[in-house]
Amino acid sequence: MKFKFLPHTADIKFQAWGETIEEVFENSALALFRALTHKKIPSRKKMTIRAEGNDLEGLMYNFLEEFLFLLDSENFLAAKVEEIILDREKFTILAKISGDDAKVHHQINHIKAITYNEMEIKHLPNRWTAQVVLDV
Repeated sequence: MKFKFLPHTADIKFQAWGETIEEVFENSALALFRALTHKKIPSRKKMTIRAEGNDLEGLMYNFLEEFLFLLDSENFLAAKVEEIILDREKFTILAKISGDDAKVHHQINHIKAITYNEMEIKHLPNRWTAQVVLDV
């Protein structure tokens, strides 16, 4: 398991982890995808996204917001993060992603936004962790 959903009174909250910071960003994206739909989405389309922030939390926020932007503006439902290039000094990320047309897939949740509420990214001795709350 690369992430888990945590109890929250009104929204969706998850914790993701990985051995590297890149893995924790990828696994956070996977949690977002799972919050949107429980079905496996085919990788029929490929895209590249870019995000930047002032710190790791800001970068996570903007990275995950890119997926919601693509869903709302281009009906693109992401399924997989193919590759991540993350610069921890400049707080930038470039990700190659794949997915499919959202119109042909049932979504179980409408996520309005990523939030900073309870967001945290930690570097522990043997892994990285992130916690994110999604506004539904």
